[in-house]
Order: sequence, then C-alpha cells, then structure tokens
Amino acid sequence: MKIICIGRNYSEHAKELGNSVPTEPVIFCKPDSSVLPRSNPLYIPEWTNDLHYEVELIIKIDRLGKFIEKQFASRYYSSVGLGIDFTARDVQEDLKKKGLPWEKAKSFDGSAVIGKDFISMDDFPDRMNIRFELKKNGVIVQKGNSADMIFDFDSIIENTSKYFTLKIGDLIYTGTPSGVGKVEVGDVLEGYLEGKKMFRVVIK
Repeated sequence: MKIICIGRNYSEHAKELGNSVPTEPVIFCKPDSSVLPRSNPLYIPEWTNDLHYEVELIIKIDRLGKFIEKQFASRYYSSVGLGIDFTARDVQEDLKKKGLPWEKAKSFDGSAVIGKDFISMDDFPDRMNIRFELKKNGVIVQKGNSADMIFDFDSIIENTSKYFTLKIGDLIYTGTPSGVGKVEVGDVLEGYLEGKKMFRVVIK
C-alpha cells in the first residue's frame, strides 16, 4: 500500500499559508510506516515545535490502473474515508525555503491518521458534495466540502496515475480545507464525515 497526498487542493487553505493556488495537483507521498495504528495516541516528535492537524477526505483505490482517463476514473474507487495529514509546519517551512522535499515534515511515523471506516460512494447522494469536519477538544476547527476542492476525485486519479501505477488498497489523501492549526499535549481530535464519527486521536 502507498499513500499519495494532494497538497493545496482548497484555495482558502492555500491562501492561509501564503501559497499560490496551484494549476495542477501538488503531489507528495507517505510511506506505510506513517500510518498511526488505530486507537494509538500521537506523540509529538521531539524535533518539531509546531505540529499541525490537516483533516482530509481519503479515497481508496480498488482497481489496478495507469494513465487513467478522467471519464473512467470513477471505476477505480468506490468508497471514501477521513483522516489527518499531520504536518510539522516549522520543519516544512524550513525545507520550503531551501527548495527541499517535504517528506521529513509530512511523512514521519504516525503522521497519517486513517478513520475506522470507508463509506461507499453509493451512500452519498452527490459525491461532489461530501461534508466533513474536525473537532479539537470538542470545538469545530475545520469544516470542508468536496465541492470546494480545486481538483475533484476524478481529476486527481487522472493526474496521479500519470506518474504512479495505482494499486488495489492504495490511499489518496485529497487535501485539507482552511483552518489548520497547532496541536498541544492533551488535545483530542475527532473527525466526522457527513456527521458520522470516523476517528478520535489523543495528542501526547
């Protein structure tokens, strides 16, 4: 399994970090070791002082594909989940200034939260109008809707499959809406997809 992530896929999030709105998907990857085991807390790494949450819709690939045309992209996934792409923002900013890759800031152990369930696309009246949110200590800090993505699911499939063969079980994190922020020891993060609780993460 590989994890492909799309950055800056919501214009308001790009703006809040001072980034330009992309004209094609920004792609990076996380290794399987980045997955936070279910029910485990996340321990803030000792090498960052600014760890941020980023809640994201996740699509799961269920068919082998390469160079997939957008008109056929919906055949390659059938469910969506919710997760967090944890980001060491201070480390990322330093890497960006040096023109270096982001992996140290984005792909460390435990940086990928995956919710407990994936929900069938058939359960959504409109796959381009999927609502999700993140609560920190019971307060909503991020609210998103797939309708606000710059690149929709099918466009992401088309673009990423140019560079990577998509395999069964691969996950694609589709970007985060505005409202990202720092976590502290003791924080509790809870993710909801169309009102259904998908995960709970304690920060230590």
